[in-house]
Amino acid sequence: MNRTLTEFLIVGVSSFVLTAILSHFIIPILIAKKAGQPIRAEGPKSHFSKAGTPTMGGIAFIFAILLAALGMVIYYAVRGEQNRFIPLGLTLALAVFNGAIGFFDDYRKLLKKQNEGLKAWQKFALQVVAAIAYVVLLVRFGGIDTALHIPFIDKTVELGVVYYIFAVILIVGVVNSVNLTDGLDGLASSVTLTVGLFFAVVLFTVKTPIMESEGVKASFSFVASALIGAMTAFLIYNHHPAKVFMGDTGSLFLGGMVVGSAFIIDEPMIIVVAGGVFIFEALSVMLQVAVFKVTKKITRKKEGFRLFKCAPAHHHFEACGWSEVKVVSVFSVITFLLCALAWVGLYF
Repeated sequence: MNRTLTEFLIVGVSSFVLTAILSHFIIPILIAKKAGQPIRAEGPKSHFSKAGTPTMGGIAFIFAILLAALGMVIYYAVRGEQNRFIPLGLTLALAVFNGAIGFFDDYRKLLKKQNEGLKAWQKFALQVVAAIAYVVLLVRFGGIDTALHIPFIDKTVELGVVYYIFAVILIVGVVNSVNLTDGLDGLASSVTLTVGLFFAVVLFTVKTPIMESEGVKASFSFVASALIGAMTAFLIYNHHPAKVFMGDTGSLFLGGMVVGSAFIIDEPMIIVVAGGVFIFEALSVMLQVAVFKVTKKITRKKEGFRLFKCAPAHHHFEACGWSEVKVVSVFSVITFLLCALAWVGLYF
């Protein structure tokens, strides 16, 4: 068994076990703290029964992944190979920063009973700061190339300074897209798990010069296995009917992990394909708001036209009569197909 596969299995098993154990102990604490999820009045009526389900459960898999990372860093430090984890360190920093934004928002809404939490502009501003800091550190450590690779056609476009603007927009966009996807029992967990499996396939099948770099391979291997292990364990508690939700704490952290992984292998465009469900969820909200406002202004009526029965898109399908399990299953299958397509774009 080669070293990469051994480390992959160790991290995956560690993340699974730690997430399962930590979730078991954290859920009662969240219940005791009355960290129950409020349900939007304008949302599906079937969700009213979920009121009070503990949220902020993402704390469990965040700590599990960080503990697994600590163990690997110590292992590499003992071997004098700590520099191999620089790409991972940067990606974890991005994920943790976004997770902290989510935690503060959840904390204010749930434990401090301040219904608004952070204002939208405050969350956005902090996310932009996190993205800029991440890009700056990538430049500092040589982990970024202003030449953007376009999958499928295998062409590279030199963007120069525009690449940095593109990177910040992509990072903030994907982070918020994962956050918006977290609206049904097991949805964000299942889609992220599928993307993690895609990363694992890329790790063991795609042989590009950057993928053969020891630092990139070690870091990307960790992210793929950690996502697979942590999401599999979290789904034990998060599948329908959910015993716990990940909250903004977990979804914003996962958004940072997912988009950061694409930058680790210098293939940022691939997350737009593999994470197509995330992107679709965000676009459904943006289109819903835009169409509603434009048609309201044109018709001069009290309400404009609604493109979807409810947004994000997963609620639209619920309103069409789909069960939560069906929505999660279909979105996961679509993600699998998109990941297969993304793999083709990288492999050939």
